[in-house]
Amino acid sequence: MISALTTLGGEASGDGPNPFRAGMRRSRAPEPATLVIFGATGDLSRRKLLPAVFGLWQDGLLGSAFNIVGVGRQEMSDEQFKDYAIEALRTSKETDAPQPGSLEKFRELLYYEFGDFAADDVYGRLKTQLDEAEDAHGGRKNALFYLSTPPSLFEPISNGLGRLGLQDESEGWRRIIIEKPFGRDLASARHLNDAIHAVWNESQVYRIDHYLGKETVQNLMAIRFGNAIFEPLWNRSFVDHIQITNAEDLGLEGRAGYYEEAGVVRDMLQNHLMQVVAITAMEPPAAFDADSIRDEKVKALRAIRRIPLERVPEVAVRGQYGPGTLDGEHVPGYREEPNVGPGSSTPTYVAVKYEIDNWRWQGVPFYVRSGKRLPKKTTEIAVVFKRPPLGLFPGGLERNVLAFRIQPDEGVSLKFSSKTPGQENVLREVIMDFRYDAFGAQLESPYSRLILDAMVGDATLFPREDEVDQAWQIVSGILEAWDSASPHHTQPDFPNYQAGTWGPKEAEELLGPDRRWRRL
Repeated sequence: MISALTTLGGEASGDGPNPFRAGMRRSRAPEPATLVIFGATGDLSRRKLLPAVFGLWQDGLLGSAFNIVGVGRQEMSDEQFKDYAIEALRTSKETDAPQPGSLEKFRELLYYEFGDFAADDVYGRLKTQLDEAEDAHGGRKNALFYLSTPPSLFEPISNGLGRLGLQDESEGWRRIIIEKPFGRDLASARHLNDAIHAVWNESQVYRIDHYLGKETVQNLMAIRFGNAIFEPLWNRSFVDHIQITNAEDLGLEGRAGYYEEAGVVRDMLQNHLMQVVAITAMEPPAAFDADSIRDEKVKALRAIRRIPLERVPEVAVRGQYGPGTLDGEHVPGYREEPNVGPGSSTPTYVAVKYEIDNWRWQGVPFYVRSGKRLPKKTTEIAVVFKRPPLGLFPGGLERNVLAFRIQPDEGVSLKFSSKTPGQENVLREVIMDFRYDAFGAQLESPYSRLILDAMVGDATLFPREDEVDQAWQIVSGILEAWDSASPHHTQPDFPNYQAGTWGPKEAEELLGPDRRWRRL
């Protein structure tokens, strides 16, 4: 049925306007403001932030009274930064093609300041920039500060902004976006929160997790709470288990310095995947607003059973990839990557079984896995339903699955059994599939969505302080067990899975004898 509907989309068939695009609009526009990007010459800014902001501006969502100030430690003039930014946009695949003359106009909005983030000079010059923008902004000194820097600089930058009073909202709103990872463990995350709150109110702080900006993550809530056929089944009476997979086919891509410190738990599990778990498990919010949604996410995280050190081997598996074959080409193992030590014990794969102690999910395990150098790049949430209570048909019955594809090929599919044509009552699995390209529109960059949300003051898709704290509490037992030298938590014999495979065999055993990871 979905396939039949998608063929009616006029833009694909030439028979008229696409009915899936009816009602689609993008009308939110922030007040005139300055976007300040700390780390403006870094990789994240070049690949994601500048293209995201340019896309918003080109779509008319930022208005003409808008400018960007890049801040960095690299000495550079305004003109050099303009050249750098425009070149990044020319080569970017993150936005639609620039309209004629748009790059030249966008160039006029760019400025640059450089200096030592621990000294006051750069913040003084930044304050002057914001004061000079006041006339263009209609007398308002609105500013959004984006910290796209190494985590070690979050606190010094926040303190520097505070010393010059740049967090003060008496003449316009001031907000700060802080990138992940927010802390290295529970203690450091709490310390960072205390340091940030010494300068900023919680309402000004936007901890960004770009996964929450993805359309298909948001669609999980829309399908659950916007359709009467799904929510009644979303509980322990009908769901057997839930699988959440984040698979990357790439290796380190030159990020050994960061990854050797973070590993897969800090890089993916504590932030991106815990947010997905929270959205999947949460109760319906009282209203679709920031506080109501985040309250329910926190309740879900609090209900996740904490993992004591002695149970970590039962519910968590770690791995590190060795040499292997991917897409027909030989790829090196993790320890052979540039700038990785020959005996590195950093995990590149994790699989965890979470148990949730509340009325809705008691007895329903959540299996979460993430890894590098797996066979393909994909992220999926799969709700796996129980088998029918009575086998009326010959052969075993497969479980029904409602799957949300976060990336790539964004969409939703439902797997169920149907009788095959013929005299016998033989069932076969079939899939009803909806793909987001049925709307005939390019999906918005997660960073575009989240930057715009921060500028209009919508914190719905940003983790709150207590969410971050709960997520760290949940993974702390795993990190402590794996980082310790206890004889009960011995180091696996790394590498323990080949590049191009789906991880160590222990991950399959984690699901038990009657379940298996979905074939992706």
